Amino acid sequence: MGLFSPFCGGAEAQTVSTEVRMAQAGPPDVPPPRKRPARLRVTPYYSPDGVYPRYNPGPDAVRECNATYVQEYRPSGTVIVPHMSCYWRRG
Repeated sequence: MGLFSPFCGGAEAQTVSTEVRMAQAGPPDVPPPRKRPARLRVTPYYSPDGVYPRYNPGPDAVRECNATYVQEYRPSGTVIVPHMSCYWRRG
């Protein structure tokens, strides 16, 4: 017939207890908060002219560059490539 048939056997009603149960809050199981690591300040590694001095050369600094050709030994053979080295000097 149906699920709610009065002829279903084994269905019994539950009794309601008269005692009141209180929910008790126990100690929290939350770990202590982690400390954040110190923040690092990151500055970009660029400059408008593509030159980034490792120190402040001063307001009247001049960039000196020496360009030469050097030999490089590669698996395909020895090649000659340009090599440039620059430094700052006071102007």
